[in-house]
Parts: sequence; C-alpha cells; structure tokens
Amino acid sequence: MIDRLTKLDGFDTPAFLRAHDCEPPVSVRFNPHKPLISFTHGFDGRVPWSSRGFYLPHRPKFTLDPALHAGAYYVQEASSMFVEHAIGSLLGDAKGLMALDLCAAPGGKATLLASMPQFGMVLANEVVRARSGILCENAVKWGDPKVMVSNNDPAAFSSLGPCFDVMLVDAPCSGSGMFRKDPDALKEWSLHHVQLCSQRQKRILADALPSLRPGGLLVYSTCSYSPEEDEDVLEWIMQHEDYRPLSLDPDPQWGIQMTRSISGALGYRFFPDKVRGEGFFLACFSKGALDMPGDALEAKPRSSSSHDKRLNDWVDAAADYRVREKSGNLFLLPSGLEHRVMELDKQLNLRKSGVKAGTLIRDELVPDHELALSRYLSGDSPFIELDLPNALKYLRKQEILPQVPGRGWFVVRHQGLALGLVKHLGNRVNNYYPASWRILMS
Repeated sequence: MIDRLTKLDGFDTPAFLRAHDCEPPVSVRFNPHKPLISFTHGFDGRVPWSSRGFYLPHRPKFTLDPALHAGAYYVQEASSMFVEHAIGSLLGDAKGLMALDLCAAPGGKATLLASMPQFGMVLANEVVRARSGILCENAVKWGDPKVMVSNNDPAAFSSLGPCFDVMLVDAPCSGSGMFRKDPDALKEWSLHHVQLCSQRQKRILADALPSLRPGGLLVYSTCSYSPEEDEDVLEWIMQHEDYRPLSLDPDPQWGIQMTRSISGALGYRFFPDKVRGEGFFLACFSKGALDMPGDALEAKPRSSSSHDKRLNDWVDAAADYRVREKSGNLFLLPSGLEHRVMELDKQLNLRKSGVKAGTLIRDELVPDHELALSRYLSGDSPFIELDLPNALKYLRKQEILPQVPGRGWFVVRHQGLALGLVKHLGNRVNNYYPASWRILMS
C-alpha cells in the first residue's frame, strides 16, 4: 500500500509512518439542541472545520458518561466532521432542504446534517439491518425529529425519482484511513479488496443518483487513501450525466491535501501526519448547475387536533409538529414533512419516521422513550433528577430508589439531560430504559 501511495500528491512516507506510531486523536461533536451542564473530560482545542467539534486530551470511558447516552454529544472522528464545512460553504442560506445520507450507520454524519440549519429533513439509510438498529439508536438519542431512518439497498432509491436536494454517499471502502484507529482493518486490506470496493462504490452511486434532483448536491467520501476508491470514482461520476465538480476553500493551515482526477474533478484528502485526524477523502459535485431553493419545506400553522390533549403533559406546546397515528401509536412529524414521509413509507422500509410519542391504551398516552429524548419533550413534564451513581444504575436497567413526588410516569434526568422514563407504582419504580441499550460495562 505504501508503494502505491508514494504517487499521491503530498504523500510523505516517513511522516506518514511516524503518525501511525502515535495515539489517534479523540474528538466529539456537541448537540446544539441539548444542554451540557458539565463536561469532566476537559478539552484540547477545537476541530477547526467544525462549529461544534472539540478534541479531548485523552480517550475517557464514554460508556460511563450519562451525557453520551442522553445525546448531548457524539464521539466522531475529526476528519469526517469536514462534511459540515464542505456542505455549509456550498449551501449558504438555503433552508428546508431534504438530505439523503445513503450509507449512514452508525450515524455520525446523519446527526451532523441534522444539526445544520440548511436541512428540514434528513433520511439516514443503512442497507445492513443490524447496523440500521444502531443507526436508529443514535438518531433517537440525538433527539432531532427531522431525522428519519430507512433500511434499504441503494437500488430502492432509484424508483423514488429526483426528490433529494443533497445526497451524501460515505461509501463502504477498504478502510486504509482507519489503520491507526483500527489495526484490525490492516489485516483485511488487499489490492483485491480495494478493487472490489471500487466496483461496489460505483454500483451504489449508479443505483442512488437518480434520486438526486437537478441542481442538487452530491457529496462523496471514503476513509480510504486508494486512488481506485477516490480519484477513479470521481472520474466515473464525471462521466455519469451532467455532474460538475465543485471547489471548496479549506484554510491552508488545516493541512488538507487537494487532488485532481484526470478530468479535473477536485478531491480533498486527509493524511494523519498533516491533519489532526484520521485518513479521509471527500469530493463534491452538482447535478447540473448548483441550485438550492430558499426554503424548500414550507411549514403550515399547526391546527388543533384531538390528539393534542393527550400530549399536553409531555409535548412542548410551542413545538411545530403534526400528529400521525399508526397501529395505536402516535408519531410526531415536523410541520411540512407529513406528505413526504408518507410517500417514502410506501416505497421504503422506514425504521424511524418522526418521533414516537407513545402508545394509546384506553385513550390514554403511555409515553415512549423516544419522546423523552426528543426536542419535542416539554420542559414541564414530570421528572426526577438523579446523581451519577443512580443515573448509571438507570442506564444499566437496574432498580433505582429515588425520591419520587407521586405515582405515574416520570422523565429521568441527570444534570438536566433526559435519559428516559420510569413509572412509579407506589411500592416500586419500574425502569423503562430499553433493554438492548443498557450499559454492560462494570
């Protein structure tokens, strides 16, 4: 692999090898819609191309931090946060855009897109069902109602027609950019694997590109250094309909290496000896001339609904949402998305569509864990505040004995961050934290 990389612009063999003898940097990205009362791990500088990304001085035991489970931040590799700078610099003041994150698990880039002001809806897709479950979990914890999750092969999107304003394809790759962080990736690397990945990346793009509308933005990225998966794929995109390469303008001090394919498509490569991050590659294209509407999703005023009374104790009265009832469950969708989500639901396998507010039992709402972690949760909902030992007990789905001011449902909080739900029955407190999410670390 080193022999092949020596031909790349900016590649420095000794420096590259020395970087792989160092510990990888640790970085997190904060959720703009959730409070973070205290962060005990400390900081070691900002990620320069991210508005909410920070480096940490060391890698803590994230599993034992309730703030992570509450969705207050996401542990994300710094180089991949460059997606924010790339898309943000190209979209400008556009609002209400629809984005498709085609290969989204475990959810870092999907939650990043959801935090950007340009997007009114983010569809996060994952073809592998088990990985789509992890994607759902992280989307629920992030708590943004505009994130939907689907579990489909890329070929399923060709039948939708041109409907997405932005498509992010963080393609499955040979993983050479992650060798420092994941030494096992090195054992799986081979030239044959690189070629297979290149073919698969082109198939994925061919299947999904018809769903990007004219004037839309395509973002292609990998965590591979190999030209077969990077520049060669850019060449393939250039030959596919009217895709035009777009130039970004990263700060030269960031150390990002610009590269060009034979036809002039621009790519941006991250070497671990030049940036404070892992290996990464990104390129942007427009489908024809880049053209973004000022406000693609126009919200209509929320009308009164018979469901509203059942939601009064739990949903923020100022939230702008629509209610959708399905199989006895109530789902909350951001205004303007109902029709789009219903159409997608007919053609895709949606695993998450809006925020599940709860289940109706004898016309009473049993609140759902998803609502407790969402932006729709009312600040006036009944809650109990737990200290760290009891918060960890709750996250382990163990019995807790808090001082509860009465019977019924309560939101569990730690340092003001919602973790989930409990129900006080008088003689005991039932823990409703999802069993499959519970902490197993001692």
